Amino acid sequence: MASIRKRGPYQWEVRIRKKGMPVTCKTFETKFDAEKWAREIESEMDRGVYVSRTEAETTTLREALERYIEEYLPRLAHSQTNVYKARMIQRHRLAEKFMAAIRGKDIAEFIRERQDEGASGNTIRLDLALLSRLFNVAASDWSMESLVNPVARVSRPKLPKGRERRLEADEEERLLAAAGPEMRLIIALALETAMRREDLSTLCWSAIDLDRRTATLFVTKNGETRTLPLSPKAIEILEAIRSAQAAAHAKNGRPPKADDRVFTQSPSAITQAMRRACREAGIEGLHFHDLRHEATSRLFENTDLDLMEIKSITGHKTLQMLARYTHLRMDRHADRLAGARR
Repeated sequence: MASIRKRGPYQWEVRIRKKGMPVTCKTFETKFDAEKWAREIESEMDRGVYVSRTEAETTTLREALERYIEEYLPRLAHSQTNVYKARMIQRHRLAEKFMAAIRGKDIAEFIRERQDEGASGNTIRLDLALLSRLFNVAASDWSMESLVNPVARVSRPKLPKGRERRLEADEEERLLAAAGPEMRLIIALALETAMRREDLSTLCWSAIDLDRRTATLFVTKNGETRTLPLSPKAIEILEAIRSAQAAAHAKNGRPPKADDRVFTQSPSAITQAMRRACREAGIEGLHFHDLRHEATSRLFENTDLDLMEIKSITGHKTLQMLARYTHLRMDRHADRLAGARR
């Protein structure tokens, strides 16, 4: 049965002892709240549905995030990005609350704080996705079975309208002219393959089979290995890079290795180089990721590949996502209506 004792002017401690159950304790500011909680817990024990809340009531979100960083994030493909997000959440007031005390209104307040900080709707949705996974893991693996995921109870920010930027007029020529030697090749290959910057940055020669005209991407955004076909122009670009690297290795006296990377630049370096090239070329509003939109749209405009074939090349999980990356020019539609072939 429950015993309630006053521990101070604003503290009432409840201690419940029941045969076959662990001793359960909790402190409240009012006697009314203490009695109400005691009745609820004793009722659950009598009905055989009681689940201990001790772990969830004594672990803060900050502590749970720390454990999540150590035990679970290393398993993910983009673990460092998620570690950065988890560290950011630890700096917010929400992180001081106990896991069991976090409600939908607390998550809604966190969303407002992030919006006030200038975070985009998509960034906030990714933050919430991390929190949601954390609560699910805590409930399933960390003896916090009593937890209810508060993230599932709140309305998430709407996704912004997808970008529709494509290369216009002579922008491709100007961009290539302004880019450095390696960046010029990265841009050209991106337009031929629709690869992401991470795919290009980590691409190794061991993953390329020029005889079969394929490139295999082992570490992709969705965590799945993908093999894509190489166009004649893509093969031409890669052969030129391989010849240049072979000449450099011969000059340095070091034979090339299969695990050598095709490009030396990191994803962030590619982004910075793209910004410099656009600035030099006088091009506004163009991001490196827009080249993936451009390449995907060109696959529809310039080839006879069907939807599923293009989806297998770009690696989009759904046709809906593929559609978000496809921005066809209306004059090309008009040409098709007039009988022109792709």
